[in-house]
Amino acid sequence: MRKISIIGFGRFGKTLYQLFKDDFSITIFDKDRKAYKDVKLNKNAKIAKSVKEIYESNTIFFAVPISTFEKVISSHKKYFKDHLLIDVLSVKLHPAKIFKKYLKNTKTQSLLTHPMFGPDSSKNGFKNLPIVLDKFMTDSKNYSFWKNYFKKKGLKIAEMSAKKHDKLAANSQGVTHFVGRLLEGLNFQETKIDTLGAKKLHEIKDQTCNDTWELFLNLQNYNPYTKNMRIRLGKVYNRLYNQLLPKQINSNHITYGIQGGVGSFNEEAILTYAKKNKIKDFKIKYLYTTEKVLKNLKEGNIDYGIFAIENSVGGLVQESIYGMAKYRIKIRKEFAIIIRHFLMKRKDVDIKKIDTIMAHPQALKQCQATLKRKYPKMKLASGKGNLIDTAKLAEALSKGKLSKDIAILGPKVLSRLYDLEIIDEDLQDNKENYTSFLLVER
Repeated sequence: MRKISIIGFGRFGKTLYQLFKDDFSITIFDKDRKAYKDVKLNKNAKIAKSVKEIYESNTIFFAVPISTFEKVISSHKKYFKDHLLIDVLSVKLHPAKIFKKYLKNTKTQSLLTHPMFGPDSSKNGFKNLPIVLDKFMTDSKNYSFWKNYFKKKGLKIAEMSAKKHDKLAANSQGVTHFVGRLLEGLNFQETKIDTLGAKKLHEIKDQTCNDTWELFLNLQNYNPYTKNMRIRLGKVYNRLYNQLLPKQINSNHITYGIQGGVGSFNEEAILTYAKKNKIKDFKIKYLYTTEKVLKNLKEGNIDYGIFAIENSVGGLVQESIYGMAKYRIKIRKEFAIIIRHFLMKRKDVDIKKIDTIMAHPQALKQCQATLKRKYPKMKLASGKGNLIDTAKLAEALSKGKLSKDIAILGPKVLSRLYDLEIIDEDLQDNKENYTSFLLVER
């Protein structure tokens, strides 16, 4: 019998054994001795005790992970003579490159194959399952032998170049495995009312996720065409997602979501913008943080978002930068308004008892030199969550949800809205203190 060896006896190495076991004398090798556990080999098969023993066969099949393929070929190079090396990797340009690199100036031949099936799909036999062949560095005699052998086993032969294979595989196998992992991440579960389509999706999830995570990573990273597939898939998803959302939440008015609360600079910004652009039919949704604005925009709960992005004194608004890093948005307009900062307290508290000044971190930056000079003993602090917004802080102070010994630094209008007493004004370090705001959409 013709001798062959199989290097790698994982799930697919065992599948190859089932394909060949009745027709060849087979030598099997795997560095992990656990791979042989509970395996029953026929009289034509044996387990190699060393790498050298593998190369007593004329033909060697490599059923190793894609990421380790070069390391295996490199470390085995000293055993190559007039062998035929056959890879079964799910990508083809990568092994082609490795074979060219290490078989240069040798008599060793190489054949590129991709059996388009696995342990799950071959449970009921190999008839009509597809296999890709690229003659590559194989002579006609060897190529004809293996092509005819695979035909006799009932496999459907697809002859193509490594490049064509990887292009096609990226948009078939690559997509399938990516979708399978998405369904796994979604915790896609069977239900009593599953349609045939849903059942097919469960099959995809189960089949792809039975394979190792390493195989998934290798499929996506070693095929040069899968990256473009994922980019296109993402663009299609975003476009489809947005098409499902209404162009306007309410046909009677525009809904703006803003970074601040009632009385905030953000409210002043949207009112200024609406007046300048003669927009009358609109409503404001007070969302307090940039991240909430962008989240609501993505989910289709608002038509446009408004948030501060930069101040002439305080620089970039970190909260907004971090929020923008998480979401895809389109900037429709950038505009600026002048900002004045007022210090205010509860009317029932003596100014001598005030020990803390609270405001949005950006507001404190805009006034840091002045506050240090005028109120050196005061502690400066910002709130968390919705309380990062100065207007929300003022509301909380007025309702007794903050210590009475706190003063709020913010817009003058807050004193009227929440019955607070102004104790100082124009505390911004630069009198020409402008803040830029962004008007954004999906």
